[in-house]
Amino acid sequence: MHTIRSLFFAPANRADLVAKFPRFRADCYVIDLEDGTPPAEKAAARSGLHALVSDLRRSELPGTLTIRVNEPESDHYLDDLTAAWQTDADGIVIPKLETIEQLYPALHWLRRIERDRPRREPRFIVGGLESINGVANAAALCRAHPQLAAVYFGAEDLASELGARRTKESMEVLYARSQVLLHAKAARIVAIDQAVVEIRDDNHFEQDAQTGRSMGYDGKICLLPRQLDVANRVFRPSASDVDYARRLIARYADATAKGIGTIDFEGKMIDGPLLKRAQRIVALAERLDAGASA
Repeated sequence: MHTIRSLFFAPANRADLVAKFPRFRADCYVIDLEDGTPPAEKAAARSGLHALVSDLRRSELPGTLTIRVNEPESDHYLDDLTAAWQTDADGIVIPKLETIEQLYPALHWLRRIERDRPRREPRFIVGGLESINGVANAAALCRAHPQLAAVYFGAEDLASELGARRTKESMEVLYARSQVLLHAKAARIVAIDQAVVEIRDDNHFEQDAQTGRSMGYDGKICLLPRQLDVANRVFRPSASDVDYARRLIARYADATAKGIGTIDFEGKMIDGPLLKRAQRIVALAERLDAGASA
């Protein structure tokens, strides 16, 4: 499973902003052909993808590199896929994904590229579940294909389609936010939480990230460089969390060796589910440490 604490976007028509990617530490970078690129500039931006990706590959990019294509119902979708898969990007992001059939063109290209230009780390797809139909079909979409490695929840498009009034608490999209998370976890893929479009409200971003983390999300959409440090911190186990988890695992192992399945550990009743949580915390911390030292 990929680790994506931060999904960071820059418009494909702004080569100056894309070129700044190596300055910032994101788990996954996205060159955006969709919302970030105006309609009149999409064709030119698509033509420049190969050069953008080639330039980034010559830099020390710390995370994975993806390209967000236009939505499957767009006239740009097939041309975007052709251009994106001809670069050396690690994967693509498909917004407003609603049906498994919409994945087929991307998977067709992916099979061809993996056959003709295989890599040690397979290329992957991130799907955006941000419409009524996308959320309603989340169970099937999250299990659609092994190379669909992650999904993100897009609250703004969904709220517009619902006619909902957006609030800081996001209660109006809580059901949908939970559904995307539930089905991503059931499919064992990465779940990426909604963006915060109030770009000058850093406290709101922090609070919303903490809410997403408490729900179980693995990472968050980031629209600004300064949001990256917050997302990377919030969605990483703290040193105290890891230390607690390791103590719990050691204590539980000692107890089970004595035939005890439930223990009183530092004032809490601990059994199998809480052990699994502790093991996941340690595994994530070790995976992030290994990635940082690679």
